[in-house]
Amino acid sequence: MACSDTKDISYEDLKALLGKSENLFLVDVRSKEEVDKGQIQGSVHIPVDTVEAAFAMAPEQFKAKYGVTKPLLEAPELVFHCQMGKRGEAATTKACKLGYVNARNYTGGYKEWSKKEGK
Repeated sequence: MACSDTKDISYEDLKALLGKSENLFLVDVRSKEEVDKGQIQGSVHIPVDTVEAAFAMAPEQFKAKYGVTKPLLEAPELVFHCQMGKRGEAATTKACKLGYVNARNYTGGYKEWSKKEGK
């Protein structure tokens, strides 16, 4: 299975999902040092070099490690982000290869988010 054609998500679309969606699973793939400086509310920190292993874990292992329920392969709103888009894109590709059909990348990353949110 491949991902949907629309693999990118904009600031406006992500902002709308954060406001209304109960299904959004937002993954911050930046380093711990970057996350310590600020993050998008509600995101789960899974560094880019561990994404493949994390999303290949059994659901109970995932929950024990990250404190949240692992998203299903058909999760409607699985979004990855980094600082400026490249690592988020890599993580999205890894998730797609594992069968996550709706994985998307927030291309603006935390850099755009923090600028538009005034943080």
